[in-house]
Amino acid sequence: MRLDKFLKVSRLIKRRTLAKEVAEQGRISINGQVAKASSNVKVGDELSIQFGQKILTVRVESIQETAKKDEASTLYSVINEEKIMTE
Repeated sequence: MRLDKFLKVSRLIKRRTLAKEVAEQGRISINGQVAKASSNVKVGDELSIQFGQKILTVRVESIQETAKKDEASTLYSVINEEKIMTE
């Protein structure tokens, strides 16, 4: 599944166009490699997403074409969440 679609379905990022913009800015990586919006996501991949002053690292647990709001969080598990300190 495409990275931008997975982020939307899992509700990590609300809109697919926003997911595409974040990927184009180089703020998403899959298994340590900077990823494009069209990158393929598989079960077991680790995604790191930079949101402003925070980096969220998640593991892909499941891939589905659609997911209800209450099921969306089952598609991934949070591994790490860290704040970026700027001085």
